[in-house]
Amino acid sequence: MSSFRILSFDGGGVRGIYTAVLINRIIQEVPDLIEETQFFAGSSTGSILSMGLAYGIPPAQLIEIFRAYGQKVLHKSFAVNLGQVVNAKYDIMKLRQLLTPYFGASILLDIAKRRGKNILVPAFDLDAKVDNIRTWKPKIFHNFSGEQADNGELVVDVISRSSAMPILFPSFQGYIDGSVVAVNPSMLALSQAIDKNTGRQDLANLRLLSINTGFFPRYVGGTEHDWGLSKWSFALTPLILDSQMGISNYQCTNLLGDLRYHRLAPLLPKSIALDDADKMDDLMDYARAVDIKPTVEWIKKRYLT
Repeated sequence: MSSFRILSFDGGGVRGIYTAVLINRIIQEVPDLIEETQFFAGSSTGSILSMGLAYGIPPAQLIEIFRAYGQKVLHKSFAVNLGQVVNAKYDIMKLRQLLTPYFGASILLDIAKRRGKNILVPAFDLDAKVDNIRTWKPKIFHNFSGEQADNGELVVDVISRSSAMPILFPSFQGYIDGSVVAVNPSMLALSQAIDKNTGRQDLANLRLLSINTGFFPRYVGGTEHDWGLSKWSFALTPLILDSQMGISNYQCTNLLGDLRYHRLAPLLPKSIALDDADKMDDLMDYARAVDIKPTVEWIKKRYLT
């Protein structure tokens, strides 16, 4: 059997423009990358990249979408600063308005039918029913065939659900950000690909390229931390998100090995907040300086074979 290729994008807010520049540079070296990829996965801001590429939007245009995301969606005003303690900082509907001209009223099935591409995007359902029990739970949107498929869902709705990061955005249609489920969706994609009811692939047949939005190392010094909520609050969110990314990378590495799995997660020179739109030019410069040769070589020798 020929290889089944998966391209996965982490979440990271405004740092999605960093990933967009990276993938644009990679495609200039490997023009067939998107066409030869069957399955795209993306969480939160990564859902814009994965949906966009699967839909056929050129990477250079995705960079411009992220520019507009920073300028229009993450626009800071006096009203925003005044109300952010009680309400969400930004309006999720502005993201939907930004994306609609590109995706229109397309549904997930359109991506499978018109482009022959599969897609996976996680979100978190705040009020679902499981065996008649009302509970919150992860939701994995995908367009594989079968009863569990979400083929009738609007592309812009799924992206908005996966991008509704608490505090930054209100929930969208009862869902919040996919990073709550998996900031790095690589393992979700791998699991979906080998599911006998959806991807129906053999593990040995998979090739997986995972791209991060830039990694900034953090640590908490010392050996004893007898802290309560007020002291831990500064670290809990990045701690949980970074640990998620690391676990998914560990699992994919063990299951696929270096020959069938590659992770591009460059170090950022400085920490950049998920909504710091003023740093978009810096992020683009950082992405242009990344050495992509090892990734390009792996794609040519392993991913496309």
